[in-house]
Amino acid sequence: MSIDSLRRSARETVSGLPPGFWWLWLSTLVNRTGAFVLTFLSLYLTMELGHSAWFAGLVVALHGLGGVAGSPLGGALTDRWGRRPTMVTMHLAAAACAAALAVVTSAWAIAAVVLLMGVAMQAVRPSINATIADMVPAHDVRRAYALNYWALNLGFAIASIGGGAAAFLGYRTLFVVDAVATTLCAVIVFLRLPETRPEAAVGTTGEPVAEAKVSMLTVLRDAPFRTLVLLNLLVCLVFTAPWIGLPLTMANQGLSPSSYGVVIAVNGIVIVGFQLLVNKLTDKRSPVVLLTLSALLFALGTGATALAGSSVAFAATVVVWTVGEMIHVPTNAAATARLAPEHARGRYQGVMGMSWAVAGFVAPIGAGAIVGGPGPDVLWAATAAIGVVAAVGYFTRLRKALADEPESVAPVESVAPVAPVEPVAPVEPVETSAVAPIAPGAKAEDAESSAVTA
Repeated sequence: MSIDSLRRSARETVSGLPPGFWWLWLSTLVNRTGAFVLTFLSLYLTMELGHSAWFAGLVVALHGLGGVAGSPLGGALTDRWGRRPTMVTMHLAAAACAAALAVVTSAWAIAAVVLLMGVAMQAVRPSINATIADMVPAHDVRRAYALNYWALNLGFAIASIGGGAAAFLGYRTLFVVDAVATTLCAVIVFLRLPETRPEAAVGTTGEPVAEAKVSMLTVLRDAPFRTLVLLNLLVCLVFTAPWIGLPLTMANQGLSPSSYGVVIAVNGIVIVGFQLLVNKLTDKRSPVVLLTLSALLFALGTGATALAGSSVAFAATVVVWTVGEMIHVPTNAAATARLAPEHARGRYQGVMGMSWAVAGFVAPIGAGAIVGGPGPDVLWAATAAIGVVAAVGYFTRLRKALADEPESVAPVESVAPVAPVEPVAPVEPVETSAVAPIAPGAKAEDAESSAVTA
């Protein structure tokens, strides 16, 4: 592929999206560039404050537990209060928590702050995802989610490198920088991002039409969406397991922690370097096919970890499931947006976010217990099996719900009546020819599909 082709491909990938999306993209990049808390929290707790590794693990798990509550809370506020107010408020709350971590030293005070930070950070995600679905044309939604996910990982990569280089300034300084970056993110949203919550429908009399109330229970009664959430939970469990199981597996084989650092860095490098290319290759593909493929890649990548015996082999497995991650995250977010009613996008995104938060809380505990008990091979066999189950579920249970919408076909104009030639009986006008709608093609618009985020 020539340089011109690459440039043209990149231009097509980022073109055609509204200006508001790019302000949201910038806010995501700024926010994640300063995301130091979770990256260095365990080191801060153990190396500077002297807490045990067990306590550090508990505190990180509390962050995930806070997300379980924060996701539905953010979804409800997104629909009731609005997208922009929810984003601004939750970003500022997360910034306050980051700043508090630079001050508090009590073990339980730190635990409480991290719990609240988990609530705030997860509560902002439904409003971000709903905003993208509101402002981006349906056929570009999956591409927009992929670009936003790319910004998230690009910012995280910058934070990891910059944070490691700046650690000599002290962990508390990094937490303050995190608070400043998150505040700046809130400022960008407040000043530049328009409110996108759909206005209430208006009837023929001009009066607002009362919309059906949507509760979290109502969302869970939506059978296709409930299936999507449960399958995403399975994929999230597989995706989260390597972050705990991989370093333990490598340590059992005598590899150093630095080797794990290099191997897991492959995940971020691949996403930053190839997310736009993957998005180009998967554009306009069936969401069901993409979700099935991503689940199989997760199963293959994590399952092959049991066979790896060197850093290179472990890195190869990371590449495989990372490609699955790049396909899955934007497609699942778009699938949620597609299944959600317009006036309940926040709640639907909130429920989907719960599946990520639950996996973030359960998978680390389960992976550690399995590695410490039956052994790493059992963990990787289990993740492979779960990934295959999820793939079968996507292909068999969601084909109808995420099927392509038939393309609208412009009606063929009627043939004009033939004018009479002689003053005799007029010629009958030719009847309008009826045209059957074209059946949807094999390749679907992924952006038409609907759900989160990371």
